[in-house]
Amino acid sequence: MADLSILIEAQYLPPVQYFSVLSQVNTVYLEAQEHYQKRSYRNRAHLVGANGPMLLSVPLKKGKHQQMPIHQVRVDYKKPWFGEHWHSIKSAYGKSPFFEFYAEPIEDILRSKPDNLFDLNRALLVQLLRTLQLAVDIRKTTDYGAVPEGTLDLREAIHPKHPKLDFEPLPYPQVFQERHGFIPNLSILDLLFCTGPQAPLLLKQFADQNPIV
Repeated sequence: MADLSILIEAQYLPPVQYFSVLSQVNTVYLEAQEHYQKRSYRNRAHLVGANGPMLLSVPLKKGKHQQMPIHQVRVDYKKPWFGEHWHSIKSAYGKSPFFEFYAEPIEDILRSKPDNLFDLNRALLVQLLRTLQLAVDIRKTTDYGAVPEGTLDLREAIHPKHPKLDFEPLPYPQVFQERHGFIPNLSILDLLFCTGPQAPLLLKQFADQNPIV
């Protein structure tokens, strides 16, 4: 791993590319002071199920989110969306080779109902990094616009519509690949549940193919 730090936004069950990037650094500054941005990975995750691609979206409490720091954006639990998300995850990956080995901690975090979107995303990120055996120091920013010296600013670099970083992962076995073909850059859950202990090795291969510096 390179002696490198990055500044990046917190994402919900981030795509494989996010973890390919994190596997290349020592320190990650999570942007906690930015204003919320719509139509990004901040509250969305992409999976694939029997009927094709699936979008999971975390509902937020009504308000002017785009004028509010991300760490103040609150998750809306009026409807039990977390149960619906878990049902979708289980329907997509319940029969995958490694679902039963890694699923429980993720489900526990969703059902713990963190109040803020940032806290939800950070809790999931810490758990996923632990599972993937990526020893990355996660830090929370305290001042917007202040990029620590020597830190690579990758905010908005990984985006569902307008990515600034190229990413071409090697194909790996997916649950519904025979039906839909290989679909790249889904949520990290796809890689984890489908490849299990091979996931860290695959991330290293993806990083070698898609270096950030």
